[in-house]
Amino acid sequence: MRDFDRLARVFESTGVERRYSVRPVSWFAEDHGWPDRTEAYLAGATELFERVASRALDAAGLPASAIDAVVTVSSTGITTPSLEARILPRMGFRADVERTPVFGLGCAGGVTGLAIASRLASARPGTTVLLVAVELCTLAFRLDRATKADIIATSLFGDGAAAAIVSSDDDLTAIANFSGATEHLWPDTLDIMGWGVDDAGLGVLLSRSLPSFVEKRYRASFAEAIERLAIDRASIERVVCHPGGTKVLEAIEAALSLDAGTLDLERGVMRDFGNMSSPTVLFVLERAIAAGLPPQAMLAALGPGFTASFVALTHAA
Repeated sequence: MRDFDRLARVFESTGVERRYSVRPVSWFAEDHGWPDRTEAYLAGATELFERVASRALDAAGLPASAIDAVVTVSSTGITTPSLEARILPRMGFRADVERTPVFGLGCAGGVTGLAIASRLASARPGTTVLLVAVELCTLAFRLDRATKADIIATSLFGDGAAAAIVSSDDDLTAIANFSGATEHLWPDTLDIMGWGVDDAGLGVLLSRSLPSFVEKRYRASFAEAIERLAIDRASIERVVCHPGGTKVLEAIEAALSLDAGTLDLERGVMRDFGNMSSPTVLFVLERAIAAGLPPQAMLAALGPGFTASFVALTHAA
């Protein structure tokens, strides 16, 4: 790639030590168009979907037949029928399970997906919802593109999946309770983050202004979110963030007047997995739960739109 030696220095500053891909490195040295990339997406995403869904069910001690609705979040591939339609029958889900596939939320998808799942669960008492977020970011790597945004994206993003079970069934033991969810959409920000589409596939759109935008604009949107949710800012002991990148984490800490390094769990997930888009915040949440979720926490993520998504959690007694 032209100017790669100069741009490659970005790999040294990401804080990423390890990432995962559904395809071996040799696959990326070949030319691939939409058919190849879609085939790779279907194979990798269905395998990861089934794996994380099974783990979530096992952890909750539930059979697949106990699930009333499934929310599938994915923005790194396109398939109709959607992923869950291909997988649920063979996993033993009921024929009347409700399906909600969600596309286009990108990195905000994990938080918004939880919000959607919680609303579905609360709409009918006793409803149990499975959320699955699966993203294969590496499949957008393009040898035919050598923009700075492409190199930065290549240094940050990896593949991954996560699942969670959200329920209004009082007989189930809860880890945390949802106390509200909200979003903030900034106008005239479509060019900050997203996908471009051409004959070869998806191409990343990523503005270099993202960290400075967050540092300048995030504080006010966060304040508006907690006001809408009727939460006392002082009661929020932990903000659990989607780790978009080192500079974005630093910008969030500055915007929220947090001490540098406060978002340590986020940096740990970045180190071990990279930015996996929508599932990443669920990886952080898992570590936050293991460390001891405080009485009041706020899940937060930023994604295409440009959008900030928030879900308030309280620790289950």
